[in-house]
Amino acid sequence: MTRRFDYFVVLAEMRTGSNFLEANINSFEGLTCHGEAFNGAFIGYPNKDNILGVSQAERDADPVHLIETIKAKTPGLGGFRYFSDHDPRALEIFLKDPRCAKIVLTRNPVDSYVSLLIAKATGQWKLTNVKHARHHKVRFDPVEFEAHLARLQAFQVTLMNGLQRTGQTAFYVAYEDLQDLDVMNGLAAFLECEDRITALDDKLKRQNPQGFETKVMNFDGMAEALARLDRFNLNRTPNFEPRRGPQVPNYIAAPRAPLLFLPLAGGPTVALKTWLSELDDGSAIQEGFTQKTLRQWKSAMIGHRSFTVLRHPLARAHTAFCTHILATGTDSFPDIRTALSRQFNVPLPEFDPFRDPDAGYDATAHRTAFLAFLQFLKRNLTGQTGIRVDPSWASQLALLQGMVDVGLPDLVMREERLEADLAILAAQIGRETMPALSEVTDPHAAWLSRIVDADVQSAAKDAYARDFTAFGFGDWA
Repeated sequence: MTRRFDYFVVLAEMRTGSNFLEANINSFEGLTCHGEAFNGAFIGYPNKDNILGVSQAERDADPVHLIETIKAKTPGLGGFRYFSDHDPRALEIFLKDPRCAKIVLTRNPVDSYVSLLIAKATGQWKLTNVKHARHHKVRFDPVEFEAHLARLQAFQVTLMNGLQRTGQTAFYVAYEDLQDLDVMNGLAAFLECEDRITALDDKLKRQNPQGFETKVMNFDGMAEALARLDRFNLNRTPNFEPRRGPQVPNYIAAPRAPLLFLPLAGGPTVALKTWLSELDDGSAIQEGFTQKTLRQWKSAMIGHRSFTVLRHPLARAHTAFCTHILATGTDSFPDIRTALSRQFNVPLPEFDPFRDPDAGYDATAHRTAFLAFLQFLKRNLTGQTGIRVDPSWASQLALLQGMVDVGLPDLVMREERLEADLAILAAQIGRETMPALSEVTDPHAAWLSRIVDADVQSAAKDAYARDFTAFGFGDWA
């Protein structure tokens, strides 16, 4: 019978009991765990210089070679322990490999954090004889603990998403499960090992089994800090927007200057195109990048700077409404326009008020229609409609996050102080003068100024809570 797995990995962190788990795995005939195979400081164990003949230098040069060696040369089924700070190239290889069995070991993060502080203070990372146990009271640092917790959570999300996207499942073990003989035998069954053990490994002893009161000198302060910690992230702004890519074809470079503009849809793109062109005497800007040509441009433009521009969420939503919904020209979204009118009660005129300004569409009608559009956006951005979240009204935070794969901008500017920010940017590339910026970067601002009031401001904040929180926007003025 063909076995499911060619090798296994124990995904853990420091002070989660991974040494004890490895000891028990190695007590099964046919299973061998080779320690921390991808620890940057050593290979396998601190006192070893190779795993199955593969040296640390060979591993660092080619992590695939070590994995293939473990698969080929380990009697039975081989594996290793992997922590979040180990070689990320290895994670990229085994996480998406369904032939690699995943064992996920977790521990209460407060336990692991305090244990880590004690181990660092005493220098004792393993205990085989309780007579040699070293004790030390440590100070709980709330800020450091939050960073510890965030790192653990981020790694777990990475693992979960990697398994989900490849249709895999893992064997989960909690720190408390390590003393359960049946769980260990269940793990062997998961790894398709026929051997069973009748007792757990007794060489390693639990370190510092006392309560926190005896291990933490500021125990009351720790309790208070943990009580204030929003463990379930209750104050978060939920995110239901689709993930986005970097939109490289929309990137714009100056004709000759080493400047790259990363537009956010719905922002002052036209004004910035003109400014970039005039920076180099009105020459044609560079557009239509691919990821390949973008890399080539960056390689050629030593000292390049990239930037993007945030627009106030209310103004940006208004731009999207005027450009794609209210107008009926080439940039309009006729299907969405129809759906907004029929399904979401957005009172849109049958004509284009920009082409026919005397047809009876006034400020009152504009305010009513735009306010209804903002109410639609709140539902759209929280995944409650069947209409796509178009980039022109997606949150700017989501668009910025989509740029990560090809690099974030050096500067994130604000439209309301754009000329001052551009002066800083020009100075960074050695320009002593720069062209004037268009006085009007938002052609629809005059319309918005006629209708904005407390209700419109409030509707924008409801729709774009993430952007208001992330970027500190106040009321539009």
